[in-house]
Amino acid sequence: MTSIEKEIQEVEEEIRETPYNKSTEEHIGRLKAKLAKLKEEKREEGKGTGGGEGYAVEKTGHGTVILVGFPSVGKSTLLNSLTGAESEVAEYEFTTLEVNPGIMKYKGANIQILDVPGIISGASEGRGRGQEVISVLRNADLLLIVLEAMDIDQYDRVMEEIRDAGMRIDEKPPKVKIEEKDSGGLDISSTVDLDLSEDLIKSVLEEKGIINADVIIREDLTQERLIDAVMDNRRYIPGLVVVNKVDLVDDQHLEELKREVEEKVEEECIFVSAEHGYLSQFKEKIFDGLQFMRIYLKPQGGEPDKDEPLILKKGADIEKLAQEIHRDFSNKFRYARVWGNSAKHPGQQVGKDHKLKDGDIVTIVS
Repeated sequence: MTSIEKEIQEVEEEIRETPYNKSTEEHIGRLKAKLAKLKEEKREEGKGTGGGEGYAVEKTGHGTVILVGFPSVGKSTLLNSLTGAESEVAEYEFTTLEVNPGIMKYKGANIQILDVPGIISGASEGRGRGQEVISVLRNADLLLIVLEAMDIDQYDRVMEEIRDAGMRIDEKPPKVKIEEKDSGGLDISSTVDLDLSEDLIKSVLEEKGIINADVIIREDLTQERLIDAVMDNRRYIPGLVVVNKVDLVDDQHLEELKREVEEKVEEECIFVSAEHGYLSQFKEKIFDGLQFMRIYLKPQGGEPDKDEPLILKKGADIEKLAQEIHRDFSNKFRYARVWGNSAKHPGQQVGKDHKLKDGDIVTIVS
């Protein structure tokens, strides 16, 4: 056991043994901040010692989706079913030793799907080439957390590894702004009532080495959310839980399984069988999980091109659309006409700040 591993163990033990109450809140908060910093140091240490060459993955398409889970849950078969890629499939663990990519074409979008080696307990600390796998996961636009129907308890272990690696699934970044300064100490202000004391907040900041800063807090934070804000290296990624191999359970067991999953899983969940199908809703869920929408371009006096939509993120406006086409469209923009769900009437004339909706038809006049 290395010195940093020993220190992590000691801090974890002290947190477990310290009763939580108002008088110990500040001490526990500092311990949790110290633990987060130590785990980050251990991950950095792992990168430089026997971490291997890593996995070089070039992002392509409109978005990158990554299949993550323990070995032998059927990730490779899912990849093959969704994309037609030829990822090696076998009935034993650790078949996938490299990152296997594929492209799923759906609703005009080219979606990159990656099958990475199965993670194991301790992956976030570098076990089982965990560092390389984690580095790929952090670049995902959507994580598909794959579980096996016969072992739903995998969920807690997978989520623990993901969380320990600094990823937050289906969470928004804390509404905390920290501006460090040369002197003057810590100035804490908030726009909401806080349960956390100012002393605790200062303790967490100081544990990270922040001793002079203006801090503005715009949400009622938990200790964990405060630490995430202070660490400033978290990745916030949407997720979809996929329960695979449902063909191995009978209908009664499947209904029981769905109830069990609803109680355990916080993220959206879909039940599939990569081997025997049941994938009809899966592609739609991926498309929605990436927050995609389709916009069809209509030349002036012409018909809209319904074969090749532009793929944008939900909430995009006309200016973003113009930039996607060509920056000159944005620079020379006069107005646009819109037909569809976002328009008050067919052919509505709008400006750059008009928010678009899925399926809109747009003519840009420059």
